Amino acid sequence: MAEEPHPQLRPILEMLEETPNPEDVGVELAREQFDALATFTPSFEVHEQYDTTVPGADGDLDARVYRPGEGDRPTLVYLHGGGFVVGGLDTHDNVCQRLATESGWTVVSVDYRLAPEHPFPAALEDAYAAVEWVAANPAAVGGDGTVAVGGDSAGANLSTGVSLLARDVERDVTTDATGPDLAHQMLYYPVCGSPFERHESRETNAEGGFLQRDTIEWFDDQYVPSAAHHRNEYLAPLLCDDLSGLPPATVVTAGLDPLRDEGDALAAALSADGVAVTHERYGAMVHGFVSFLGTVDAADDAVAVAAADLDAAR
Repeated sequence: MAEEPHPQLRPILEMLEETPNPEDVGVELAREQFDALATFTPSFEVHEQYDTTVPGADGDLDARVYRPGEGDRPTLVYLHGGGFVVGGLDTHDNVCQRLATESGWTVVSVDYRLAPEHPFPAALEDAYAAVEWVAANPAAVGGDGTVAVGGDSAGANLSTGVSLLARDVERDVTTDATGPDLAHQMLYYPVCGSPFERHESRETNAEGGFLQRDTIEWFDDQYVPSAAHHRNEYLAPLLCDDLSGLPPATVVTAGLDPLRDEGDALAAALSADGVAVTHERYGAMVHGFVSFLGTVDAADDAVAVAAADLDAAR
């Protein structure tokens, strides 16, 4: 395992050293800082890109559609990272643009409600409602009926939560409800553990990267203020004893990420329960590295890995 970040990360990490941690500045300034980071990432051309809305659990949500070409396409619903507290459509423009162009899938990025104004399970309920709507209304976004879900960090957590909910709705014998049929889940460095678990990487990679242990704990406090949810499997998928029946997964982890071990553990648990998994760990990378497309080679490779899996899931 690499002990030092890849040299391509050095200027990015040096810039981040000048940025206060979110827990030190509060929610509003943390959001402004995170939005500002997006100005340092290049944009990429896509055939068509437009803003719209999709139904959430409690009203319409802002969304952005990225179409890679003409005609109906399979659709990836993308859920952005940011600790459930920061981030939005603009902060993940470049990732969605590249996923669309390289995979040939239409990407629908969803701006779910954020904490602390909207604590758990609001973001998950929004994500599920959006995925359910896209699956039921493919023509509204130029889709062909094939739907996948994916995201990074908090968004990867929501993606697995959506996949679990969709499976469990189908298994619920007390109702006739049907969940969206998901072809794939794409998970970049997912947060998937619970406060009751201690993963070594949260200690060994506690400081010095794009995400730090103290920041994770602050995000947790904003998103899950009630300990009553700490054992909720939709919040912490690693608590789930049975992951069978979930869609095939792409899991990308970073060697220098505090979340590395839980992402690795999720990939192993999915595979052990019979889910087809592509797991790529980038040893010299930090949390959030996929956002640095065009600057960090591993980011380009991680998008290519996901695009190949999406191509196979058509």
